[in-house]
Amino acid sequence: MYKKKVCIFGQGFVGLPLALSFALRGYYSVGVDVDEKLVDKINRGETSLKEKYKGKNIQQILKQELKKKSYVAVKDAEKAVKNCNNIIVTVGLPINQGSVIMSALEEACIVIGKNLKKQDLIIIRSTVIPGTTEEFIKPILEKESGLKAGVDFYLGYASERIAEGNAFDEFENMPTLVGAVNDVSLNKAVELLGVVCKAEIISAPGIKEVETAKLFENIQRDVNIALCQEFARFTEALGVDIFGVVKLANTHSRVNLLIPGSGVGGYCIPNAYHYLAGKGKELGLSMELLKLARENNAKLPEYIVKKTEEMLLQKGKELKGSKVGVLGLAMKDYSNDDRVSPPVDICRKLIERGAVVQAFDPAVSGEYEFKVKTQEEAVIGTDAVLILAKQQGICFQEVENMIMKMNNPPVCIDVKAAMQKELIINQGIKYWRI
Repeated sequence: MYKKKVCIFGQGFVGLPLALSFALRGYYSVGVDVDEKLVDKINRGETSLKEKYKGKNIQQILKQELKKKSYVAVKDAEKAVKNCNNIIVTVGLPINQGSVIMSALEEACIVIGKNLKKQDLIIIRSTVIPGTTEEFIKPILEKESGLKAGVDFYLGYASERIAEGNAFDEFENMPTLVGAVNDVSLNKAVELLGVVCKAEIISAPGIKEVETAKLFENIQRDVNIALCQEFARFTEALGVDIFGVVKLANTHSRVNLLIPGSGVGGYCIPNAYHYLAGKGKELGLSMELLKLARENNAKLPEYIVKKTEEMLLQKGKELKGSKVGVLGLAMKDYSNDDRVSPPVDICRKLIERGAVVQAFDPAVSGEYEFKVKTQEEAVIGTDAVLILAKQQGICFQEVENMIMKMNNPPVCIDVKAAMQKELIINQGIKYWRI
């Protein structure tokens, strides 16, 4: 019987690797999720996540820990909380038309509060609006439990800092920030986080500091990408390659420019500004620079669609009725994450304009009506091909040969600089690189 137990709410890109990280270190780890199909799938040893740790992929690790009975996924949150003294929340806060949807987090906190016991530890690891832990979560927990935070139970906040694909390694080796309602809660949180994190665990003056630092980390990438996208328009007009310019600029030891692409996707970066904006308005701040960066990045899929339409017109073709092949549906290179994915948005916008879209991405498991099973299906017989994300299962040398089997005259939009520009142009293909 395991003496040490941990219950983790949310079994997605963050929660499942975190739950397995505890299981690997001798804890009985219970993963809670409201999605019954997901729970059943995980308990069969199945997951679409692309994670690895010490030579094993996450599927192998999951099956191993299920077999050892050190991990289980459940839908019964009440029982999970009653049987665990350590509870970690990784429930996401989705955005709907700029508004933060708090319902899933609220429901998780209510069920935790109703089943909370004295001396329990709760650590929030969701990315949230600054102030959420103390102003939203703490009152729910205290109301539902009749207990007092910092006295009867312990409450802390530790930001999630992993990059999808490197979760196990970064949970272990990335410095972890933690804040808490009081010193005893902080010490308890540091002790639990130290089970997985072997890097420095940094105690912050308070919870709001950590919540805000997490948003700062995400939003600086949004602004950085918006800057590079604007520079891409300048370098194109100047007649030089933006990827080469970024590479040169990054030789400076204090410069870390990101590269442009089809937009900014995933669950973290696009949402971060919206978590901050409402709080900023409440505090009488407009956050104009951050707002502009977010708006400009959100416009990028539309820009790519218009560029496709423009290039087809130059070849005497209308976008409506044209066949468009798309390579890459993930929100970034070498990822299976298609949440808030600009390539998916681009496909939908193309379809709205009357194009026939055939998209291929071997890593993305999401079902789409425009998704095809092979690279050949996506490219051959199309009027335009859009390269929107790199993947291990997409061979761009083969694409160069397939382009010759596209409808004449072919158009190629390459936002990843994946193709050999001179070779493509020499074949008489209309080519554009971001």
